[in-house]
Amino acid sequence: MSRTVIRVASVSKRYDIGQRERYRTLRDVLSRALTVRRNGIIGKVCGDGVNAGHIWALKDVSFEVQEGEILGFIGRNGAGKSTILRILSRITRPTRGWADIRGRVGSLLEVGTGFHPELTGRENIYLNGAILGMKKRDISRKFDEIVTFAEVEKFVETPVKYYSSGMYVRLAFAVAAHLEPDILLVDEVLAVGDVGFQSKCIGKVDDVARGGRTVLFVSHQMNQIRRLCGRTIWLDAGSIRDMGPTPEVVSGYERAMSAGYRVGFERPEAPRVKARFLRWEVVEPRSPQANVLRCHGPVAIKFVVEVNEVLPNVQHGIGLYDNERRLLWGTAVHRFRLDRGMQEFIYKLPMLPLRPATYSWRVTLFDEDRLLDDWECVPELLIATAPMTHWRDEWAGTLNIPCDFTVSQSSESEG
Repeated sequence: MSRTVIRVASVSKRYDIGQRERYRTLRDVLSRALTVRRNGIIGKVCGDGVNAGHIWALKDVSFEVQEGEILGFIGRNGAGKSTILRILSRITRPTRGWADIRGRVGSLLEVGTGFHPELTGRENIYLNGAILGMKKRDISRKFDEIVTFAEVEKFVETPVKYYSSGMYVRLAFAVAAHLEPDILLVDEVLAVGDVGFQSKCIGKVDDVARGGRTVLFVSHQMNQIRRLCGRTIWLDAGSIRDMGPTPEVVSGYERAMSAGYRVGFERPEAPRVKARFLRWEVVEPRSPQANVLRCHGPVAIKFVVEVNEVLPNVQHGIGLYDNERRLLWGTAVHRFRLDRGMQEFIYKLPMLPLRPATYSWRVTLFDEDRLLDDWECVPELLIATAPMTHWRDEWAGTLNIPCDFTVSQSSESEG
């Protein structure tokens, strides 16, 4: 019978508006390591009380996680997904409530968490192992496997402050996954890596869970959540909107997004955003299901944006991805004005000749250089045209383009 390894009780978190958490020195990191490694168990992380001038990032969140479970977290940006993982990682403390964690915790949150920039890749591997309470010989046994998985063999003696974001993420994930934590926390940071490495990471998360360890997994990509997680929590503006079997929770989330559900606006104390995407749909050709396309084109796609104040200089980007997270098409629009109210972004494409499968849109909106919204659109785009390419998937490719084939005598053979 599995045991409870994480218990979160009425956790709330309030942040000072505009306040940033201080830079962690090497002394801070080592001090935290000594606190965490005792018996390999992290006890209760408790709240500090409430001060004035905050906004709620989490509000009365409670749940339990069983040993060996993969628990998913979904929700729009700002819903509180990363905040709950930061609390469980002891990066930040709850304002109210407590979280009881039993076991060694490995975290892959935002780029930079858990590494000290002045140390080399090698030194950070050993430091993270020490934080997890591992002996040096056990870290050495895993060292080559970590470096090979991260593909940083040539840079392992280089201070990580000189690493690219991709190198940083690869090494951070390899360390978190290979140093045998009892509990692995993975945030959306995997999106920074390339497609091949993302697939390798997903496979490793599978391996970790099959080994009996516990995984908490945050992602905007519903195909990853469906594939990995048996149970999912939908967070909305800091509160649990739904919790249960993954197919039911994800389906409810997708239906809400399709209906233009205004995430977070039910709570009056939720912070007001300047603008956000509400929903998307295929408007040409019309279909009973707004996310299903049954022809090659022409195609018109609409995105509805709620704008709460005049924005004179915005930028907008869009990308279309397949279910392996390969970018198929993308573009960006710079320096245009948005007035208050509901606005529609419409893309007209002469054709969208993709083979039958599920695809996903990702859209972003910036106010000059400040990110306003970054949405992995749900539900996914379903292409339901007749297949016109090879009948075997490995030979079909991505494009679904009709063609004519003939055989005729070559003029070179005459004479």
